Amino acid sequence: MNNAALFIMTVFVWGTSWIAITWQIGPIPVMVSVAYRMGLASVLLLLVLAAFGKLVFPKVWRFVVLQAALLFSLNFVALYNATSFITSGQVSVIFSLASIFNALNLRLFFGTAITWRVLCAGLIGFLGLALLFWQDLAISTNKDALIGIAWATLGTSLFSLGNMASRKNSALGVTPVIANAWGMGLGAVLLLLIAITRGIPIPLPSDTQYIAALLYLSVFASVIGFTCYLMLVDRIGAAQAGYATVLFPIVALIVSSIFESFEWTGLAIAGIALTIAGNLVMFGGSRQT
Repeated sequence: MNNAALFIMTVFVWGTSWIAITWQIGPIPVMVSVAYRMGLASVLLLLVLAAFGKLVFPKVWRFVVLQAALLFSLNFVALYNATSFITSGQVSVIFSLASIFNALNLRLFFGTAITWRVLCAGLIGFLGLALLFWQDLAISTNKDALIGIAWATLGTSLFSLGNMASRKNSALGVTPVIANAWGMGLGAVLLLLIAITRGIPIPLPSDTQYIAALLYLSVFASVIGFTCYLMLVDRIGAAQAGYATVLFPIVALIVSSIFESFEWTGLAIAGIALTIAGNLVMFGGSRQT
């Protein structure tokens, strides 16, 4: 598969995955839904690795476990909860600013300097979100919107911290594919343990739409999406591959306007444009790595 096809696949799969998340809300507790998704994705990835003779145990486990908690479990619980209060498209826009969270965390944990480009990107992105949610917060004071933003921001910040754990894994010789395969499984186990401890029921899915969403999120969003993205990173570098995070919110918003209540108002369009501009500024100065 050529680079253009990989890029299109990544944007489409990740862009459409947000509406599938909303189809998992309701019949089964959020924590259990995320556990099912990550558990199935882990099994599939491990089987693929075994089939190609690439299945190995990580040399160091501590950051794989940390990555599991931050990148493949708790962050998704927060993002799933966010879709209960705001549209999946709006959640995707907030999540698209993960690169700015990454820049702040790289400074905090690895001492990487924060440039004026990062500061400008953050300011533009913040203004974009302010316009996107202006109607809900500044005019009508929608409490649900505020709760949804809080959950989405928490999920994005946890995702970013998980990226820092992933970076440590790479530095320790644990490849992203191996860390993801084992991390997804550990994340599922962690969530199931929390659910059992808290007395949260763990029912088996029976609803057709729920099962379809689970399969899509596990097979396409988690396995195929991550695989296409990692292949892009290997071929064209992390900076260029990162542009997928700039474009997938557009797909998510189009889908959200079809299946949900998202409306393309003038303020919303301006906010989305600014948020995308913030991402472009963020990636614009990156070199291929």
